[in-house]
Amino acid sequence: MSDTASAAQAEEEAHSKAYDPNLLRRLVRYLRPYRGQVAVAVLLLVVQSATQLAGPWLTKLALDDAVPARDTGFLLVLAGGYALSLVIGFACEYGQTLLTTWLGQRVMFDLRTEVFARLQQLSLRYFDRNPVGRLMTRVTNDVEQLNEAFSSGIVTVFGDIFTLVFILAAMVRLDWRLALVTFTVLPLVGVATFVFRALIRVAYRDIRVRLARINTNLQESVTGVRVLQLFGREREARERFGAINRDHLDANLRSITYYALFFPVIEVLTAVALALILWYGGGETLRGTMTVGTVAAFLQYTRRFFRPLQDLSEKYNILQAAMASSERIFELLDTEPEIRDPAAPLHLPVPGRGEIEFRDVWFRYDGEREDDGQWVLRGVSFRAAPGERVAIVGATGAGKSTIINLLMRFYDPQRGEILFDGVPVSRVPVKELRDRISLVLQDVFLFSEDVQRNIRLGRDDIPDQAVRAAAARVGADRFVRRLPGGYAQPLGERGTSLSVGERQLVSFARALAFDPQVLVLDEATSSVDSELEAQIDEALATLMRGRTSLVIAHRLSTIQHADQILVLHHGELRERGTHAELLRRGGLYARLYELQFVRSAAG
Repeated sequence: MSDTASAAQAEEEAHSKAYDPNLLRRLVRYLRPYRGQVAVAVLLLVVQSATQLAGPWLTKLALDDAVPARDTGFLLVLAGGYALSLVIGFACEYGQTLLTTWLGQRVMFDLRTEVFARLQQLSLRYFDRNPVGRLMTRVTNDVEQLNEAFSSGIVTVFGDIFTLVFILAAMVRLDWRLALVTFTVLPLVGVATFVFRALIRVAYRDIRVRLARINTNLQESVTGVRVLQLFGREREARERFGAINRDHLDANLRSITYYALFFPVIEVLTAVALALILWYGGGETLRGTMTVGTVAAFLQYTRRFFRPLQDLSEKYNILQAAMASSERIFELLDTEPEIRDPAAPLHLPVPGRGEIEFRDVWFRYDGEREDDGQWVLRGVSFRAAPGERVAIVGATGAGKSTIINLLMRFYDPQRGEILFDGVPVSRVPVKELRDRISLVLQDVFLFSEDVQRNIRLGRDDIPDQAVRAAAARVGADRFVRRLPGGYAQPLGERGTSLSVGERQLVSFARALAFDPQVLVLDEATSSVDSELEAQIDEALATLMRGRTSLVIAHRLSTIQHADQILVLHHGELRERGTHAELLRRGGLYARLYELQFVRSAAG
């Protein structure tokens, strides 16, 4: 993915709505399984907010009643009540923090599980259009952002609202005149908050865009580290990453600057409100129309009133980030798989024969309309009889691997029909179809688990004995026994602890262990040396007996004994026949053979 594309994509993603009621309602649905815990958390927030009223009110009673009357007993009761309110507030805050954090973690767990399940269902075309780094961000960063929203935003915002309402009511009830004087600074607070939200929103957008660029650059640099080291471009890569990282730093520093300005402004406005209370309340106290306790209570209430206003501004930013993340997550969750099980499925015969037939199949990857893109396959028709070994050859881009993708139903053709044992594959449940086929690719993918699990892929119905037998039949057991842990030896990421040929042998053992009706080899021996290739050919001869086999190969030496060879050229099936027949015909296959063998021998 190019920097321009990734940056444009990040820019597009960053400009999401600050608040979307539909998205918020959909997010709140994830709290439904935990509605009991939510109710308890809200109740604790209400009680905690109510305890904010007790301290100032008790201070007023102490200054206006207990101290003038020199009533030490009443003063002790008030002090005990003050201490009790602090203990209750602490307990409520502790409980609601535990609950809201627990809720955030549970929702994050549910969301990640749902996103991963959806990724497993989506068709390959979706992964062709979306880079891995972007999808990783959905499962990690975006879900983590929603965790923060649930644990620190959506539920706890009620606490700030309750606190504001309770304190507002207490101040008006205590003395409405002094309350109006205190609230004269609120318009200034509103202006400061509005300006801050606008600035910080832009800053957060810049941070997200630059973070996306960092992730893209880091993924490319780590994936291509061998190329960078081979051509000595480490310094240029560091400079490029440093420039992107510096942009990210600058964006973060801008957001820090805005925070550094906003909170002192609120503190100044709070001080102004306190000064107004002292000015007006002190004057009224001197005139005898107001008590010292009332002024003292207002001073405390004002402090407690402005704190939730700061918190709400912070929660606004959390909510905004959550809206952006939820929009991207729900876009993924709402994507329907292009390859789906039919509503009225047909089932393959049991035990089945393994017959494959393509009937006038047309296919292209990059469009749905007739004028969208070029056809990769054009009217391809052939039949592979049960137990027959069919080889498919052709130049790069001829459409060989596309035939396999269509047979496995990773994609559906735009025209024509593919049949497995006489049943259209589009009418067969996907799992049922793929259970009949084993596929070995040129680029072997091994998981960072042990050898045994890489062969059985977590299928408990394949016993250990069958795993070892499959490895023995392809000769993989020779090097597996030499590993420190044997079949329990972890292979590392993508099996990097094994050589290319050894990884290929593990993939053959995997295909054997699943005991398929149809075996598909897509350039499976292209990375194996001649000695291993001879060893694999011997094992495959036994494996292919009684099974239908499709073999895609550039090396014509591997398919000379095929029952039928199909020659593709620019998506069209131009020739078919045995090795000897095609050589006698002197067409495309004979030309490929001449280029690959005769000229190489002369050289």
